[in-house]
Amino acid sequence: MEDPNLVVICAWAFAAVLILLSVLATLIHIITLVFPEKTDETDQAVLAAIHTAVSTTIPGAKVTNIEEIK
Repeated sequence: MEDPNLVVICAWAFAAVLILLSVLATLIHIITLVFPEKTDETDQAVLAAIHTAVSTTIPGAKVTNIEEIK
Protein backbone atom coordinates (compact mmCIF):
# COMPACT_ATOMS: atom_id res chain seq x y z
CA MET A 1 0.00 0.00 0.00
CA GLU A 2 1.20 3.48 -0.85
CA ASP A 3 2.07 5.88 1.99
CA PRO A 4 0.03 9.12 2.03
CA ASN A 5 1.91 12.16 0.77
CA LEU A 6 2.14 14.84 3.49
CA VAL A 7 2.19 17.70 1.01
CA VAL A 8 -1.02 16.51 -0.66
CA ILE A 9 -2.74 16.07 2.70
CA CYS A 10 -1.72 19.60 3.76
CA ALA A 11 -2.92 21.03 0.45
CA TRP A 12 -6.32 19.33 0.81
CA ALA A 13 -6.62 20.56 4.40
CA PHE A 14 -5.70 24.10 3.37
CA ALA A 15 -8.24 24.04 0.55
CA ALA A 16 -10.93 22.71 2.90
CA VAL A 17 -10.26 25.50 5.40
CA LEU A 18 -10.40 28.15 2.67
CA ILE A 19 -13.70 26.77 1.39
CA LEU A 20 -15.17 26.62 4.89
CA LEU A 21 -14.09 30.18 5.70
CA SER A 22 -15.51 31.42 2.38
CA VAL A 23 -18.86 29.79 3.12
CA LEU A 24 -18.92 31.28 6.62
CA ALA A 25 -18.01 34.75 5.33
CA THR A 26 -20.80 34.57 2.76
CA LEU A 27 -23.26 33.44 5.42
CA ILE A 28 -22.28 36.29 7.75
CA HIS A 29 -22.62 38.77 4.88
CA ILE A 30 -26.12 37.50 4.07
CA ILE A 31 -27.15 37.65 7.74
CA THR A 32 -25.95 41.26 8.04
CA LEU A 33 -27.91 42.18 4.93
CA VAL A 34 -31.09 40.55 6.24
CA PHE A 35 -30.72 42.00 9.76
CA PRO A 36 -29.09 45.44 9.44
CA GLU A 37 -27.77 47.27 12.48
CA LYS A 38 -30.24 49.66 14.07
CA THR A 39 -28.53 53.06 14.14
CA ASP A 40 -31.44 55.09 15.55
CA GLU A 41 -30.86 54.02 19.14
CA THR A 42 -28.05 55.08 21.44
CA ASP A 43 -26.39 52.16 23.16
CA GLN A 44 -26.61 52.75 26.91
CA ALA A 45 -23.64 50.48 27.63
CA VAL A 46 -21.41 52.55 25.35
CA LEU A 47 -22.55 55.78 26.99
CA ALA A 48 -21.88 54.36 30.45
CA ALA A 49 -18.41 53.21 29.37
CA ILE A 50 -17.60 56.66 28.00
CA HIS A 51 -18.77 58.38 31.18
CA THR A 52 -16.80 55.94 33.34
CA ALA A 53 -13.64 56.35 31.26
CA VAL A 54 -13.85 60.15 31.38
CA SER A 55 -14.54 60.29 35.11
CA THR A 56 -11.69 57.85 35.80
CA THR A 57 -9.22 59.72 33.61
CA ILE A 58 -10.24 63.25 34.60
CA PRO A 59 -11.96 63.33 38.03
CA GLY A 60 -14.74 65.92 38.16
CA ALA A 61 -15.09 66.15 34.38
CA LYS A 62 -18.54 66.08 32.83
CA VAL A 63 -19.47 64.69 29.40
CA THR A 64 -21.87 67.10 27.72
CA ASN A 65 -21.97 65.94 24.10
CA ILE A 66 -21.16 62.70 22.32
CA GLU A 67 -21.11 62.62 18.50
CA GLU A 68 -20.27 59.86 16.06
CA ILE A 69 -17.98 61.00 13.27
CA LYS A 70 -18.42 59.02 10.07
